[in-house]
Amino acid sequence: MNPNCARCGKIVYPTEKVNCLDKFWHKACFHCETCKMTLNMKNYKGYEKKPYCNAHYPKQSFTMVADTPENLRLKQQSELQSQVRYKEEFEKNKGKGFSVVADTPELQRIKKTQDQISNIKYHEEFEKSRMGPTGGEGMEPERRDSQDSSSYRRPLEQQQPHHVPTSAPVYQQPQQQPMAQSYGGYKEPAAPVSVQRSAPGGGGKRYRAVYDYSAADEDEVSFQDGDTIVNVQQIDDGWMYGTVERTGDTGMLPANYVEAI
Repeated sequence: MNPNCARCGKIVYPTEKVNCLDKFWHKACFHCETCKMTLNMKNYKGYEKKPYCNAHYPKQSFTMVADTPENLRLKQQSELQSQVRYKEEFEKNKGKGFSVVADTPELQRIKKTQDQISNIKYHEEFEKSRMGPTGGEGMEPERRDSQDSSSYRRPLEQQQPHHVPTSAPVYQQPQQQPMAQSYGGYKEPAAPVSVQRSAPGGGGKRYRAVYDYSAADEDEVSFQDGDTIVNVQQIDDGWMYGTVERTGDTGMLPANYVEAI
């Protein structure tokens, strides 16, 4: 039994039958709903089981929804659920979000530089801790070294007799001075009283200065980088006693400022 056409309702015979959109059509009846252009199986577009051409194919349009109290409640609930899920994911992944970085030559060079800086700082801290407590921050290294040396120089002076060795000069330290003489309104300063400092005797080791050093006390000597220190005697791990060959001054000097020749 032959079916009826979906547009005109007449019988559709096999020679002119078009089976499309779940319906049967005459070839002449299978045209666009808007412009009546005859269509075929290659150029038609179906919408709600009706044929349309490409130009008149209905476009879907979105309708605006009013912000009713119910819609606002659903929107707020969706936002809360999103925040809760975000916090849960954050807590799960906290501490696990490490990204793998490739060991490029540049990163390897930076890592090696950081290791070298870390080793240098470690050795500096080790030398400071070995030499004892330091002074306040912001002080010069020479001043801190002189304060550190006061903890052992005083016991050393108390234990050793006060005598002048053959190789050590006599140092002077201002003590309680007598009244200065005045001549016609001009006062002549009184000469300071000489005080003898003890020093270890003997020796003959030679050292070379690797840094400049300025004496922080009257029983120390100043020297420059490259100066030769002779007749050096080791007092302890931090200080020595010797004579600067260039100036002829004799006294105490820090051991970490010189090296053996």
